[in-house]
Amino acid sequence: MKSCVCNTKLGWIGLGFTEKGLHTATLPQASAQAAEEELRRSGDSEPAAAADAGDWPHQLRRYALREVESFSGKLDLDQGTAFQRQVWRTLLDIPRGETRSYKWVAERIGRPRAARAVGQAVGANPIAIVVPCHRVVASDGSLCGFGGGLALKETLLRIEGVSDHRR
Repeated sequence: MKSCVCNTKLGWIGLGFTEKGLHTATLPQASAQAAEEELRRSGDSEPAAAADAGDWPHQLRRYALREVESFSGKLDLDQGTAFQRQVWRTLLDIPRGETRSYKWVAERIGRPRAARAVGQAVGANPIAIVVPCHRVVASDGSLCGFGGGLALKETLLRIEGVSDHRR
């Protein structure tokens, strides 16, 4: 798979691509090397040409500056289990500027007792920020469970206009 890194106000984000679209987006890293290492761990290592990356680097830079409302472009969500893919597609239904609970996601996919399993699937999301796992919070509205740390989760929510994630 092909990959590149882009520098944003949030940090360096690694992007991996297949012929179907964006396959991987790392959480922001402190350096280009750290983002490249994350990509290698996910199997994305062949350098991508500008055409392969499309508009994704530009969109992510603009997102970090609060200039983009939504992402556009093809996504490749074929990795993961059928359950994980179902959860990831549901995350795409959470509007910018809003949050939902793990329980909400579980109910939405028809598995109301699977909130913990949903949490694990959310944590395995390979296309961070674009597939908005940061918009999922605990049932009481508290922030929990984010691979980049709760400070980054709160920053991403603030970028999107969420000032109070507690409902």
